[in-house]
Amino acid sequence: MQEVSETLRRQGRRVGLVPTMGYLHEGHLSLVRKAKEMADVVVVSIFVNPTQFGPKEDFGRYPRDFERDKALLAQESTDITFFPEVSEMYPEGYSTYVEVRGLGDHLCGLQREGHFVGVATVVAKLFNIVRPHVAIFGEKDYQQLKIIERMARDLNMGVDVVGFPIVREPDGLAMSSRNVYLSADERASALLIQKAIKRVEEAFRGGERKAATLSEEARSVLGSHEGVAVEYVALCDAETLDDLQEIDKRALMAVAVRIGKTRLIDNTTLTES
Repeated sequence: MQEVSETLRRQGRRVGLVPTMGYLHEGHLSLVRKAKEMADVVVVSIFVNPTQFGPKEDFGRYPRDFERDKALLAQESTDITFFPEVSEMYPEGYSTYVEVRGLGDHLCGLQREGHFVGVATVVAKLFNIVRPHVAIFGEKDYQQLKIIERMARDLNMGVDVVGFPIVREPDGLAMSSRNVYLSADERASALLIQKAIKRVEEAFRGGERKAATLSEEARSVLGSHEGVAVEYVALCDAETLDDLQEIDKRALMAVAVRIGKTRLIDNTTLTES
């Protein structure tokens, strides 16, 4: 992969990267299409990264179907699929990790110890291997996007990190590879996430600016069903991710819930019109 990328760069071709963990859906494919607009050659990486999963998380059962993924990428005329083995990414004796301080101390970082060290490390490795000019990430994983933006900037990686809006199912549920875990009843419960987000957006448009009140609006929706366990509802600065008391700047409203054994996240941004 490094040799191919080096050749492309010498030819003056712009390389785009879409990092994924596979089991692709329309959200991933929308990132591929965006990358094709911004680059001459698009690389999609498929790698279920063990270092971003905690000991009690779903690494072993995370959905995988490389043949299906390969067919979907072929339909999008993807130029290169990079599909490394764990032993190639983390060879024996591997001991180097990347930590982006501050941004990881919020939201999912409080619930998933070490998760963002694993994310930053594998993305840094992908950037070094693929050497893209531009990399596209979905805004559903908003905290991840901000951490990667900061890492690329702080370490002078020379990669333009671009966020792409959340892609939703027809019923409003944010697309996620983990949606496949949900039973029919759990899927119905999951729709409360989007309902809670819309409730907050409506309250904000109506003039409410107190973060505690907006948070309570969301929790009242999410708490209306016993099958939804709320991990957090946060109103925070859209850049620093620091908690806000009053919404007086561009803010992120982020939600994480557990429905059965499945953890789902979603978000929206609140800005003055």
